[in-house]
Amino acid sequence: MAKKKKKSIIEKVAQDLFSKFGFFKTTVDEIAKAARIGKATIYYYFEGKEDIFKEVVEKESRILNAKIKEAVNQEDTPEKKIRAFILTRAKHLNELANIYSALKDDVLKKFDFIEKIREKDFKKEMEIIQKILKEGIEKKNFMIEDIELTSFAIISALKGLEYPWPPRISLPEVEKNIDKLLEVFFHGIVKRELFQEKIIKK
Repeated sequence: MAKKKKKSIIEKVAQDLFSKFGFFKTTVDEIAKAARIGKATIYYYFEGKEDIFKEVVEKESRILNAKIKEAVNQEDTPEKKIRAFILTRAKHLNELANIYSALKDDVLKKFDFIEKIREKDFKKEMEIIQKILKEGIEKKNFMIEDIELTSFAIISALKGLEYPWPPRISLPEVEKNIDKLLEVFFHGIVKRELFQEKIIKK
């Protein structure tokens, strides 16, 4: 068996086990048994369980970002791109349990590589949202004074959506909930007339 293929098998098996049982409840022995290889072979490719988890999380992070970029690039308006960003992220975070765990589980904060992954993920999110907002300003769809601050506010608000959707909630229902949130974001909760009056008074 080629070295690259064997390492790939270890990663795939570990990814499944981590998804089912979590990082702490999964052991190297269990990974070796599921992959049908010796424990020593795993240590030939990886330094330990943390190293395996790091590779698995980084792989899922790449998959997630690729899915988001693909979905965003398929849309033709800034509004639709923001919707695609939110919906795609919510959908695939539910499927990619390990990157979700790395981003949300406070117990994992003690690992330096987790913090680096979180920082990298946040930076990529900011870049995507800032690009969309700039496009919205250029097309006169958005009226924004501070793009960086607005991007930060959007990303921070999205963190509340980052939880696995219960199986009983269908994707169309998830989309409906996201559309309601976007309606508030795009149109606000203050009546247009009242908002204009406040602006004039200033």
